[in-house]
Amino acid sequence: MTAKNTCRNAFLALTFFSVAASQASASSPPSMAIIGKANPPIGHYEFCKTHADECRPLPGGDAGPALLTEAAWKTLLRVNYDVNSTIQPMTDKELYGVEEFWAYPTTAGDCEDFVLLKRRLLMQEGMSASDLLITVVLQPNGEGHAVLTVRTDRGDFVLDNMRNKVMLWSETEYTYLKRQSAADPGRWVKIQDGRNTTAVGSVSQ
Repeated sequence: MTAKNTCRNAFLALTFFSVAASQASASSPPSMAIIGKANPPIGHYEFCKTHADECRPLPGGDAGPALLTEAAWKTLLRVNYDVNSTIQPMTDKELYGVEEFWAYPTTAGDCEDFVLLKRRLLMQEGMSASDLLITVVLQPNGEGHAVLTVRTDRGDFVLDNMRNKVMLWSETEYTYLKRQSAADPGRWVKIQDGRNTTAVGSVSQ
């Protein structure tokens, strides 16, 4: 192992334990509150027509939040960084000539495409689909956006193509609207945000 990798691993471990410490004293809810059913985004509805296997109810239902070990934390950071640094942000209009089209990206994609790829890679790493939930949010400027919510025993963390830092959902500047159901990835549920998002709007990108 090189000195560079040793330093990087030490940093990741330190970051992990810092997150754990901040969780213990966090005043904001670590996990999102779900308040009912929601309609799926049209892009996901169309995606499920061609990827039916990824949109069926999970055989075991909701497996419960994942255990956030140090190894799992490193995996989240690595996958988020690798996809963000590999895929070029481009709109569906630029890529496909339509306003909305969800697809697995190879070289370029929009926010939903980043989320799809991260979800697939984390599932390949052994994480349950019930803990990897596509989530729709509003940015402070009112524009829609998509992120990947990772449910863990330390709270709901967000993987975002706009930042390499993996953050608790409640520490971001977004307003959370809806996400996939933990038991059925083809269905969606409403999120009760319940935070003063203007107070967290200054969080660095």
